[in-house]
Amino acid sequence: MFTGLIEEVGRVLKVERSGLSVRLTIAAGFSPDEISIGDSIAVNGACLTVVEKRGGAFTFDASPETISRTAFRNLKSGSPVNLERALRLSDRLDGHLVSGHVDCVAVITERREVSGNTIFTFRIPGEFARFLAEKGSVTVDGISLTVNSVTEDTFSVNIIPLTFSETTLGDRKVGDEVNIETDLLCKYLERLLKFRETKGVAGGLSLELLAEKGFLVDS
Repeated sequence: MFTGLIEEVGRVLKVERSGLSVRLTIAAGFSPDEISIGDSIAVNGACLTVVEKRGGAFTFDASPETISRTAFRNLKSGSPVNLERALRLSDRLDGHLVSGHVDCVAVITERREVSGNTIFTFRIPGEFARFLAEKGSVTVDGISLTVNSVTEDTFSVNIIPLTFSETTLGDRKVGDEVNIETDLLCKYLERLLKFRETKGVAGGLSLELLAEKGFLVDS
């Protein structure tokens, strides 16, 4: 698990393609003594496993499933990437719960400056937009962000100057693709509701029960 708080921006040293799989070698400032083979690191929000390390360079294998779900197809030597090591149970959860399992790719449709902040708008596949809510959480290239607004296929976020300067978002422009992980809890909630409806399970969680308890529910 991760928090969506980026520890540093690394740089891709090598991209090796083998069929539908990709091997990435990334330069990072992490101490080699603190990283072991088999450790998990979120690279632009995708949880990858360290398979080799040499000095300040770490190598990861990305499976065909990972490639199909992410914007890794756009990475090349020199590309900057957001990096976060796995969460320790003793750490503060300053972002939100992030699994590192990217749902889809979104495209930047607008970037504008407002009072020193930067507003990004993204177009996202409609089947994943339903997991986003105004003032809810979303992960963009591994960064934990708050949703400002959401429509059937777009959402916007506000980027403060610190996040802008300390992540890859400062280099992003209209037309760029980014990795998106929607709210983990929303996906499980939908699964529970769908299971109940299709299996005819009596009792348990329902839209009626949520409404009764004070939750806003779209019928």
